[in-house]
Parts: sequence; structure tokens; C-alpha cells
Amino acid sequence: MTDLSAFIAGLPKAELHVHHVGSASPRTVAALAERHPGTVPSDPDALAEFFAFRDFAHFIEVYLAVVDLIRTPEDIHLLTYEVAREMAEGQNLRYAELTCTPYTSVLAGIPIEAYGEAIEDARLAAERDFGLRLQWIYDIPGEFGVPAADATLGYVLNHPTDGLVAFGLGGPEVGVPRPQFEPHFAAARAAGLHSVPHAGETTGPETIWDALNLLGAERIGHGTSAAQDPELLAHLAATGVPLEVCPSSNIATRAVATLAEHPITAFRDAGVVVTVNSDDPPMFSTTLNREYEIAAELLGLDEDGIRDLAKAAVRAAFVDDAFKDGLCAEIDAYRP
Repeated sequence: MTDLSAFIAGLPKAELHVHHVGSASPRTVAALAERHPGTVPSDPDALAEFFAFRDFAHFIEVYLAVVDLIRTPEDIHLLTYEVAREMAEGQNLRYAELTCTPYTSVLAGIPIEAYGEAIEDARLAAERDFGLRLQWIYDIPGEFGVPAADATLGYVLNHPTDGLVAFGLGGPEVGVPRPQFEPHFAAARAAGLHSVPHAGETTGPETIWDALNLLGAERIGHGTSAAQDPELLAHLAATGVPLEVCPSSNIATRAVATLAEHPITAFRDAGVVVTVNSDDPPMFSTTLNREYEIAAELLGLDEDGIRDLAKAAVRAAFVDDAFKDGLCAEIDAYRP
């Protein structure tokens, strides 16, 4: 894998499933923890222990503790700009759709206007300083239910930003049925936003069917349990709806027991479009480069296969065709 690791590290890439707060590096989390002392340690070793997840519920608990460190527009700007730096300098990303959850920041007292201004300023700075194009997915934090969905829909309809392209749904799936969010997704789609809910990460295939049939999903976040339903796999393959696959995340949250059991091979063999993503990389002690290494090993890919995987993410992105064509050409031309 050494030669392929070097190839992957330099390969131009796009990422579609990566969370704003969940991408905060230990360095950034430590800086925020120093600003706002409390439950999150600022010491790197203590942070590593803090991020040792027992299960998905514990992951949500830790994630929300980090969310609590984001209390001012300046925190939002720092987080966004530093995430962009890590993406561009560490992973050679050219494009990313960052899933943002403004509801929790507004709940913490940051006005939505200030939130939008902070991420937009950071987006423009990231493109200028790092050559990274960022766009936003505003997602509903499912654990907060319909009130959060109402508020998030209000943000996208009444306070859109230039980089906003899609509407999502994250958080726990157990006890958070997808049908309750059908009107919110319908309204967001009517306003021109794309639909990208999480589904089938910790629940069965029926959640994915709900995301497709009720929420109009154009991509599925995770979709891990799709492998349990041959009819669903055939449907995904026939319609070309991509899965946003996050292998290390699935292991860390116990959605999948081991990498050897990960269904990414079943997805590929069924003809489903697969994109590889890092989800919450520092929290899961991973990087996008590492996720590509894992996918290459599980799928038996050579350099051309890895190029095809990278281009699948570009083609599934919500960005103009000229940009897609340019980035795909850059991927094809890449030689380490």
C-alpha cells in the first residue's frame, strides 16, 4: 500500500460527506477549549481519550460537547478556515461540500445572519488562500426533531448564502423517523436545493427507502444497510443514486463490526455508485487519504481504479459541469 498511499496523497480529490464541526482538528478543538473552558479538554492526549467512542450514542454525546465550543461568529470563522486548511494542505482536496448544522449554533446564541457571514467569509478566504472550493449543506440535527427542521428550513429559505447547495438530515436515526421531515425536504427542494439525508447508517433498509421515496434523496449519507436488501441495491444502481460511504466512521460508531465486513464491496458489485468520504475525520482518527487507502484495499483497486473512485465523487457533486470536467481532467492527468 506504500506506493498507492503516496499516489492517493497527491491525487486531487473532492469530498461530499464531511461535517463542519466534526472536521475540527485536535489543534482547533484545543484552541476552542482554551477559549471556552469546560467539559472538553485542551490537552492533546486527553482529547484523544475523549474521542474514544463506545457506540453511536456516545459519539453524539461527544460531538455535541464539541458543538458547545462554537459560541461566537469568530469561533465559526476559525473552525471553517482551519477545516479548509486541513482539507487543502493535508488531503489535496480541490472541492468539498461541508455539512453544516446552523441550528445548534443559533441555539448557542449566534444569530443566523452572523453564522452565514462567518462561513461565507471563510469560504472566500479558503478559495483565495488554498485553492479549495467549498459549498454548504445545511442539515437538520435529527435528535432535535421537528422544531429543528422548522428552524433549519427557515434558514435556507430566508437566510441563504451563496455557497448553499443542499438540505440534509443527520444525527441519530433510531427513534427519529424520516417521514416527519417530508414537508421540510419538499419545501427545500422547491427552493432549488438538493436533498442529501443520512439514512441506513444505524437502521435498516427501510430508512433508505423513506429517504428516497419521501425525502427525494439524490445521494444517501452512509446507506450502510442497503446491502441487506437486494431490491434496494438494484434500485440504487438503476437510478444512479450515489452512496456516501465512510468506512472508518462506520467502525468507530459500531455501525459495522469490522472493515472486513464492510458492505462497500457489495455496493460496487451491485453496480451502485460509491463515493468515499471521511465524515468526522479527526474524531475517528482518520483522513480522506486514509479512507481512500481502505477503499482501495477492500475493493482491490490499482491507480486507475482509485482515479475512477475520485472522479465518481466529482460527478456526484452539486457543482457546475465546467468545474467537474476540469477537476476530472486534472485527476486523469495526475502522475505522482
